[in-house]
Amino acid sequence: MPPVISIVMPCYNAAAHLPASVGSVLAQTFADWELITVDDGSSDPTLAWLQSQTDARIRTFSQANQGVSAARNIGLSMAHGRYVAFLDADDTWATNFLSTLLAALEARPEAVLAYCGWQKLGLPDGRGEPFVPPDYENAAKAETLFAGCRWPIHAALVKRDAVLAANGFDPTLKNAEDYSLWLNVATAAPIVRVPEVLAYYHFHGGTQASKDHARAALQHWQAQQRYLDTHPALKDTLGAARIRALSSGELLKRGYACYWQRDLPAARQIFRAVMKQGYGTLGDWKYMLPAWLPEFWHRWLIGRRDRETHLSDGPL
Repeated sequence: MPPVISIVMPCYNAAAHLPASVGSVLAQTFADWELITVDDGSSDPTLAWLQSQTDARIRTFSQANQGVSAARNIGLSMAHGRYVAFLDADDTWATNFLSTLLAALEARPEAVLAYCGWQKLGLPDGRGEPFVPPDYENAAKAETLFAGCRWPIHAALVKRDAVLAANGFDPTLKNAEDYSLWLNVATAAPIVRVPEVLAYYHFHGGTQASKDHARAALQHWQAQQRYLDTHPALKDTLGAARIRALSSGELLKRGYACYWQRDLPAARQIFRAVMKQGYGTLGDWKYMLPAWLPEFWHRWLIGRRDRETHLSDGPL
């Protein structure tokens, strides 16, 4: 008999994190699962560690490095379960993650996906409060999800058929590939929220896709455009102005976030993309236009503005 749940785990140079991530799968209170691990051309002992596991529920595959989306798609093609969950090799679950989300889906047979709360661990200064996403199942569902999906890849359990119908993960995206999938899956059928924190995102010193803020912002926008290409009715429902506010406007917000954090290389990339779309007010363009200058001059202008602001705020 096939397992009830297939878990897909892409792995790339993750040997240091696998004991925790795989350990959190082995510790699940629901035991009828298979774990499909896909080594994506690692150069560290990842593959050897995976092949050393003796639990028959763990199956390991290996491929030349093709990226996380391709690795997940390979794992998905090998999956046998009715439901599928995705866990990255450096993240973890609470022990009752599978049992709780499965119960939520089985209680709502019409639902295709259950999602839960999550928490960031390992941030400096103790940052990372637990977060439970809102309930998206309402009249504004499509608009709210188009604006952004607020659960990460490993905070959901989904029917495998729904993921296959959405053609899995877009291998051209290194960021927002999960958002792109969830947008297609969750707008096609009901979803259910589990208001508990059961998934954990671990920050560490290695390479993580979330650290490339410009790529994350730009590929989120790309995912939105691809969704609009296949769901043109949303444009008619929301109108062109609202669509631009949710896409180009969101891109601009992310550009400002990078700017105020003084991640200037990322801000400059994002600002240039926004300007090419002809979006923003005159006030926005005042901040964005220097992004066309050499970065040295852009930094000089920012420093001058900061000094003028400091003088104007000082004593008379």
